[in-house]
Amino acid sequence: MKNIINVSLGGRGFALEEDAYNRLNQYLEHYRAKLTVPELQKSEVMQEMEERIGELFASETSSGARVVTLPIVEKVAGVLGMPDGSNETYGAPNPNPTSREAKKLYRDADNKSIAGVCSGLATYLDLDVALVRVLMLVAFIFGSAGLWIYIILWIVMPIADTPAKRCEMHGVPPTAENMSRFYNK
Repeated sequence: MKNIINVSLGGRGFALEEDAYNRLNQYLEHYRAKLTVPELQKSEVMQEMEERIGELFASETSSGARVVTLPIVEKVAGVLGMPDGSNETYGAPNPNPTSREAKKLYRDADNKSIAGVCSGLATYLDLDVALVRVLMLVAFIFGSAGLWIYIILWIVMPIADTPAKRCEMHGVPPTAENMSRFYNK
């Protein structure tokens, strides 16, 4: 019989076996030590990481019994890796940390002029942001359709305000290495 420890990750409750809990703590401490962001941002980074771990745990466990075992923790840690791209504690280096996933449409708050709609569209469509802005301006000048399109997209498109959303916007998996590229923005 194993001891069970209840934890909350990313606003979700999980029951972890004691050995899984110890390994998760070890991973998170090692992850925090490897972070290269300023000390003030570390808590934000760690919160984002815990939310991502919670998402992965939820997908790995059944909806009824949410008991997280050591193999699940090992698998999640292997998927996420470390901020420097290594997986030194959990096996071989991540084979392809920048593999492409389906992009999601977000407003780009890091490269915005007004609300980030044009830069978000440019990122999603793999176009130059200047081209998208010029096209939107031309659409505005000829019949004011550009203004209405912009306003509707501003309302409908969510903003990429977390590193995980920025990864999704660029079509890269939200691993620790990839998310660390967006922490400083």
